[in-house]
Amino acid sequence: MAGGQTAKVPRKVYEQELLRLQTELVRLQEWVRAQGARLVVVFEGRDAAGKGGTIKRVTEHLNPRVARIAALPTPTERERTQWYFQRYVAQLPAAGEIVLFDRSWYNRAGVEHVMGFCTKEEHQRFLHQCPIFERMLVEDGILLRKYWFSVSDTEQQERFRKRLEDPLRRWKLSPMDLESITHWEAYSRAKDDMMVHTDIPEAPWFVVESDDKRRARLNMIAHLLDSVPYHGVPEPSIELPERPSSTGYERPPRDLQTYVPDHAARL
Repeated sequence: MAGGQTAKVPRKVYEQELLRLQTELVRLQEWVRAQGARLVVVFEGRDAAGKGGTIKRVTEHLNPRVARIAALPTPTERERTQWYFQRYVAQLPAAGEIVLFDRSWYNRAGVEHVMGFCTKEEHQRFLHQCPIFERMLVEDGILLRKYWFSVSDTEQQERFRKRLEDPLRRWKLSPMDLESITHWEAYSRAKDDMMVHTDIPEAPWFVVESDDKRRARLNMIAHLLDSVPYHGVPEPSIELPERPSSTGYERPPRDLQTYVPDHAARL
């Protein structure tokens, strides 16, 4: 495994620490909401690097009205004529919101560049404009965190194989994913070039070694929490009210409504 890591995190240790970190994420969420902060977290990396699974663990116990996932589809013909960053700007958070980008504007530095979906001029323009764009976000007060999930070629191949054999996960495996196998070195060069231009002091890249999914999730969440100066905020005082006495309401007969069949009773 990359970085000399060999032993996988035991499941019991992982689940205990994940729950602790998720509790802290809720505290972070409440701080973001109370302070009117704006937090953007970018998840990038190769296909099957573990981005989606980590995002699920980050958002599992968060309020979807505060923390939302931005996973944009292929741009429309109209969007192709816009300034490249324009459709991503529309996804940025307002005060009191967290946005997690499941892939982001860095599509242009990776798949678009490697697979020829953009011109060399568009790629070079992106590498020039991206640091400027991100400095503008940070200068405006947005908390920007960028994570690159690093997976080895052998581990990626194994994850692709498991997806192919699992009917519940086969939808995750697209023809574009398979293309990435034959373009491994091209993606590596594209990533290196991207890092040179966009790993800036105002918005640095943080690399997450992700051959061990459990380790990657814990490491990424712990780092995010450590990087944001949040603190606990007072919770509103809430008391469960007494149920009032009946005023004579009677529920309509059950046969006047259509119920779903009791599938569970046949198990």
